[in-house]
Amino acid sequence: MDLTKQPISSVEWVDRNTLKANDYNPNKMPKTEMNLLKVSIMEDGWTQPIVARPDGEIVDGFHRWSTSADPEVFALTGGLVPVVRITEIDPAQQRMATIRHNRARGNHYVLSMADIVNELVRGMNIDPDDLKKRLGMEREEVIRMLDRGNMVERGGTEEFKPAWVPVVKEKAKKK
Repeated sequence: MDLTKQPISSVEWVDRNTLKANDYNPNKMPKTEMNLLKVSIMEDGWTQPIVARPDGEIVDGFHRWSTSADPEVFALTGGLVPVVRITEIDPAQQRMATIRHNRARGNHYVLSMADIVNELVRGMNIDPDDLKKRLGMEREEVIRMLDRGNMVERGGTEEFKPAWVPVVKEKAKKK
């Protein structure tokens, strides 16, 4: 078993400007997730390298590479980004590798995510507003995760009581 033949065994720090985007990536990332990627790099550091061909064309990690242009992210490493190279890859294999990398990341399940949010806020005393910022969530999303679908309990809070006051409509009088 020769682990040195695995791309991850040869992480390089390269100038981000030596890399270039490919022209076929089907993966698009909304602004909220791009902001979250920046927060992730700023708080956790570079935890995943960019995957590139020997000529610098990106196979996977376009959004990490794009985020590396942000002045704060750039300053962390002086514009250097971690890269692993995939050698001997033809154009078809490269496109399939991009799709595999994109699809292999999985999905978040709502109830499991709600359990983690509850643990962070209620068990580890993370402020919900801080959590919102650090996880790139909307206020309503945090609230829904915290109540884990329990609308009755949520409806009883001061903030939501006005929405839960029954409206009594007067019946039109018959003439």
